Amino acid sequence: MMNKILEIKNLSKFYQTNEKEIHVLDNININVFQNDFLGIIGPSGSGKSTILSIIANLEDYDLGSIIKKDNLKIGYMLQKDYLMPYLTILDNCLIGLKINKKCTKENIEKTKKMLIKYGLGKYINSYPDDLSGGQRQRAALIRTLVLDPDILLLDEPFSALDYQTRLNISKDIKNIIKEEKKTLIIVTHDINEAINMCNRIIVLSNTPAKIKSIYKIDEDNKDEMYLYKKIWSDLTND
Repeated sequence: MMNKILEIKNLSKFYQTNEKEIHVLDNININVFQNDFLGIIGPSGSGKSTILSIIANLEDYDLGSIIKKDNLKIGYMLQKDYLMPYLTILDNCLIGLKINKKCTKENIEKTKKMLIKYGLGKYINSYPDDLSGGQRQRAALIRTLVLDPDILLLDEPFSALDYQTRLNISKDIKNIIKEEKKTLIIVTHDINEAINMCNRIIVLSNTPAKIKSIYKIDEDNKDEMYLYKKIWSDLTND
């Protein structure tokens, strides 16, 4: 039996402007299971990032409920890597631990081992400007992983990279998250990225966003062209 760790039930969200109330999310229902790789894709402005912000308790919602497993820990990786240019890669990866007062000798060693394991060992004492865009994203992921979250929320994390780098780093990041046995929820505009990274893809409609379709992906037997055409059709025929 799959272990459900997060449930979003009948979620709706409104924004109030000076002129009117904007209905952003409408009756969203999502179940997230342990070791899920869940993609959320939809038109620009459809509330994809808002869903992540609500899960991470960065935004309130108006209707519905969110049920989380007890003591569920959430890590949030944003579009930019936000590495501090004046800190070494090791010190950048220790920021979260320091903020959470968990920067013990044991956790420092754990961080060093993770940097070595995932190909950044020779950059431990280097600075962000010495790394490529893909390497910087890997460092940002390790900074999040050392806090040992149960779920990783990724918000368009590769959008600033060129297409070929994006393909390579998305596979790289997927393998790291699998190796660390974490659950992933990723928001993306890139259909291929979602197909290659996820075992389920949720497609949202235009606002007020509803769930238009859900695709389950069999990694060993997937028709990427068929999935691409179906998702593209969903996105362009609203």
